[in-house]
Amino acid sequence: MAVQNSLARQDQSMKLSVYLQNDAVKKQINQVVGGKNGTRFISSIVSAVQSTPALQECTSPSIVNAALLGEALNLSPSPQLGQFYMVPFDNKKKGCKEAQFQLGYKGYPGFQKALEELVRNKLNSIQRMEVTYGRISQSEILETVLQSDIDKIKMTLADIDHKAFDLAIDTLLNARRVYVIGIRSCAPLASFLGFYLNLVCDNVSVVDVNSSSEIFEQLIRINEHDVIIGISFPRYSMRTLKALEFASNRKATVITLTDSVHSPMTLYSSCNLIARSDMASIVDSLVAPLSVINALVVALCMKKQKEVITTLETLEQIWDEYQVYSKDELNMVGDRVELSGNEKGKPEKDNGR
Repeated sequence: MAVQNSLARQDQSMKLSVYLQNDAVKKQINQVVGGKNGTRFISSIVSAVQSTPALQECTSPSIVNAALLGEALNLSPSPQLGQFYMVPFDNKKKGCKEAQFQLGYKGYPGFQKALEELVRNKLNSIQRMEVTYGRISQSEILETVLQSDIDKIKMTLADIDHKAFDLAIDTLLNARRVYVIGIRSCAPLASFLGFYLNLVCDNVSVVDVNSSSEIFEQLIRINEHDVIIGISFPRYSMRTLKALEFASNRKATVITLTDSVHSPMTLYSSCNLIARSDMASIVDSLVAPLSVINALVVALCMKKQKEVITTLETLEQIWDEYQVYSKDELNMVGDRVELSGNEKGKPEKDNGR
């Protein structure tokens, strides 16, 4: 804001198209909307101003400020959509006209959604419990939680960027080494993904996250030939974020699995996989992220079918040789269960998984 106010004092009559080419303005736009979305954002502003003659009399900084506020709330400046408007205001103190942000009726659901997401990400565990007690009765817990998980998968399917998903697949296939990191409630997701990536890719490492120093020690050799997958959902882990920053500084490719384009995890990533999550009491719903992980693994297997089949055939031989899984059949005899192929009375030492 300080940059734009300074530019406004220098020349309030500066044309919008020229103003948007200023390096300081470009930097501010990129900080809010991201480099990849900068062109789309600028085009939408220019289009909105061209279709509203009254805005052409407003100062360029005020137009950009109003549009950035709408962008932060995931709202479109298009007057046809009616999500928000940039309204001319006669600022008598400054002696000029300025554009002001005004929320449209159709933009209210988006505003409400963004506000809920902001509040949700800030809640601690105790506050989450209080919210849950206020919205779910004891008799509705099972139905409410399962329906919420179903809804999260549906929303993820509707919103996920298919180009980003395809990019993630190609990036993983071309990586020299793949690192996976997830902390606290995301650690099982990282472990699950790492387990199956080992069947598809060479040199996969799930980063041990016992301490911050150990994380950097495990990533010490990461470079531009490697990929790191960071998994984090509210409340976001600073250790995961620092690990992604470390990897990015060493030119590694960063892929994130998180809940929003506004997640801090996207700061260092070139490929963002967005999966919806929500809280149920102190428990974060990670069903949708797990589904995205499943899709990643299946897509990778389809790309490397021959290698995966060879690996699985080898593993089957090893499992048979070392009796990893029991091949005994379960027979129901009256009210008892007996194992055929096993000595009567002797329990099986290892029943598989």
